[in-house]
Amino acid sequence: MDNYLEINKHLWNAKTPIHLESEMYDQETFLNGRSSLTKIELDILKQYPVAGKKVLHLQCHFGQDTISLQRMGAKTTGVDFSDVAIQKAKEINTQVKQDARFLCANVLELDQHHSETYDVIYTGFGIIGWHPDLKSWGKQISHFLKPGGHLIFIEFHPVVWMFEDDMKRIEFPYFNKHVFEEEEEGTYADRNADIKLKSVFWNHSLEEVFSSLLDQQLTVKQFKEYDYSPFNCLNNMVACDDGKPGYYVKGYEGKLPMVYSLVCQKA
Repeated sequence: MDNYLEINKHLWNAKTPIHLESEMYDQETFLNGRSSLTKIELDILKQYPVAGKKVLHLQCHFGQDTISLQRMGAKTTGVDFSDVAIQKAKEINTQVKQDARFLCANVLELDQHHSETYDVIYTGFGIIGWHPDLKSWGKQISHFLKPGGHLIFIEFHPVVWMFEDDMKRIEFPYFNKHVFEEEEEGTYADRNADIKLKSVFWNHSLEEVFSSLLDQQLTVKQFKEYDYSPFNCLNNMVACDDGKPGYYVKGYEGKLPMVYSLVCQKA
């Protein structure tokens, strides 16, 4: 689909002000110092600390995670294709007196707009599905990583996107054989929001993810799967009742891989 970028940019420009006011993003407590990073990211960052390092955050939305990493002592640059989100990120960065940088660009063409290299590339949750394939994504990551640098990547598991919207039955293929063209009502952060816009999305198998990185001579250092989501962002979810900090799909409690994390290193 040739115009998918225009469709999705329009979607995310419209979502940004809604998300800023949503309970999920909880902007008020973030402005007062709360980290937007979940336990999954924070546990990884204990093993791969970012203090004193240059960090590139791909698809940063309006910058909460970028600024959270900056607060941990990193020197961060956030990138997103939504001009509305990037403008808000810059405003928030000034408001909280941080020194993160923000660039408006399509991450698959970032090397045409930016020339620095980084110790760490970070990207997390609901990211890769907006790309038709991952070959260019892997090339951009390798291009911007310094030798010895790390990719820290957290994403929803591809099994999740096999389910229909109510998360009760499997309807779509695991492999990248289907374009999700939908008219979204509301948004994952506010299902009652007065918004109805088209989106274009793809599912990417673990094989596709790994291949896109291994083809760029990145070495896998860590891979983990999680049976819960830190966010109540899908239909038919229930809070974990076993102490895990997140949510299960009702009826599939502890049975589905919901999220995975991957750490890779450039030689």
